[in-house]
Amino acid sequence: MTIFSMLPAYLYGAGSLSIPADISKRQMIVDLLSGLTVALALVPEAVAFSFVAGVAPLVGLYAAFFVGLVTALIGGRPGMISGATGALAVVMVSLVSQHGVDYLFATVVLMGVMQLAAGIFRWGKFIRMVPHPVMLGFVNGLAIVIGLAQLEQFKSVSASGEKVWIGGAELMLTIGLVGLTMAIIWLTPKLTKLIPAPLAAIAGISVIVVGFDIDVTRVGDVASLSGGLPQLYIPQVPLSFDSLMIILPYALILSSIGLIESLLTLNLVGDMTQQRGGASQECIAQGAANFITGFFGGMGGCAMIGQSMINVKSGGRTRIAGISAALFLLAIILVASHLIEQIPVAALVGVMFMVVIGTFAWSSLKTLFKVPKSDALVIIVVTAVTVIADLAIAVVVGVILSALVYAWNAAKQITASKRPSVREAGAIVYDIRGPLFFGSVTSFRELFQIKDDPELVVIDFAASRIVDQSALQAIEDIAQKYHEAGKRVKLRHLTRDCHRLLSRSGQLMIDSDDDPDYQIAADYSVKLGVFGKSEA
Repeated sequence: MTIFSMLPAYLYGAGSLSIPADISKRQMIVDLLSGLTVALALVPEAVAFSFVAGVAPLVGLYAAFFVGLVTALIGGRPGMISGATGALAVVMVSLVSQHGVDYLFATVVLMGVMQLAAGIFRWGKFIRMVPHPVMLGFVNGLAIVIGLAQLEQFKSVSASGEKVWIGGAELMLTIGLVGLTMAIIWLTPKLTKLIPAPLAAIAGISVIVVGFDIDVTRVGDVASLSGGLPQLYIPQVPLSFDSLMIILPYALILSSIGLIESLLTLNLVGDMTQQRGGASQECIAQGAANFITGFFGGMGGCAMIGQSMINVKSGGRTRIAGISAALFLLAIILVASHLIEQIPVAALVGVMFMVVIGTFAWSSLKTLFKVPKSDALVIIVVTAVTVIADLAIAVVVGVILSALVYAWNAAKQITASKRPSVREAGAIVYDIRGPLFFGSVTSFRELFQIKDDPELVVIDFAASRIVDQSALQAIEDIAQKYHEAGKRVKLRHLTRDCHRLLSRSGQLMIDSDDDPDYQIAADYSVKLGVFGKSEA
């Protein structure tokens, strides 16, 4: 089999090397049209994020091209769209203002190296640690952020250089065109599924505005899109330790934010397209994309949830959609900028508002009253932090909050029942139930009545699980207290690794054929040595 026969299956992201002939041509047309739609939506976003970062519009457009093309070719999920993003742009502002754009390019290169390392070491799998409530908060927060960003298009620059809200007839026209765009997007799928609804809306509104010469803001009024082919450019940064110390913190933050947003978008797109896996591959794709972008005058980027939603909802399912979006964007820069500059900004705002409506998890509003209060709190907190701060902080806060809630709930599950021993006359047995870990050790210590217990006590862990080093230390502490009270304690149904770790301090353990075989999350050795030899 030749590489040319394998190429179609790769571009389609198929699991096998064959594509059903009856859908391939239709899907290709849908993907090409979806790619064109995405390219048109990428233009104002890339320009806007360039202004946020304090760089020229072409720096954002080149980033959208390179990042979009490379991730479409080798990314972990066909159908995802990547480019310059606002989450990264806000971090770049201080770097560009203090040190210049060359330091930004060098930072993007280092950012790519870090992301490549994350992919090589398969760190992308840790995205599975993000709970579902955090995902809901992430989606809702990004939807709100995307919506708020569109409000900037309802402002114009005054004579003094400040941005002010538009008013009067211009405001009414803009609102009307935005509403008409949204109506066309809603109606088009009911008439045909071959043409992506956003593309039909952009084309229709552009014809109306240009044909009737309606005086509203157009893409060309925001910035010129004309440019040449991107050229290889080595960032003019001194190769010194001082330079590394300047770019290293920014590169670390940018790579983290980029991977978090990309992997969460990967999961979101996967849920919509019924695909799984590819986290480490996506890390490698993002790293390679940013590494290349930094050497071609681009500001770097990551996955874009808004454009990915446009692509998926327009029917884009294969790598062809992402590749064509990047190539259409390059064509716009080279030869079609004068045409794209005639598109009214209101049409693109309408498209993004429909993305907001489709992205926001409206069902989560009802879910808030059905799920546990702790999960509802996580959803609300992550949504708020995403809007107020940024995605990376929101996800970290959400994961930590979810972990604390889980630990708190698990800590309350540790219990014990007390019964006479059937094997040892006069002894009692504590049957421990629930996980024993750092959060439950305090409750565990309070379960025992050392002064009132007989001379021989058996602690049975058959219904429990020893999780970490804190649990081992808690067992040591209880055994120590019984020893100081002149009483003996035996430990039953502990795992073999517990036997190995605790027997070094002379714990009294009972070997049983039905000992559990799970592994504790600790490698712990104590050196107390005060309890004598083990007794079976």
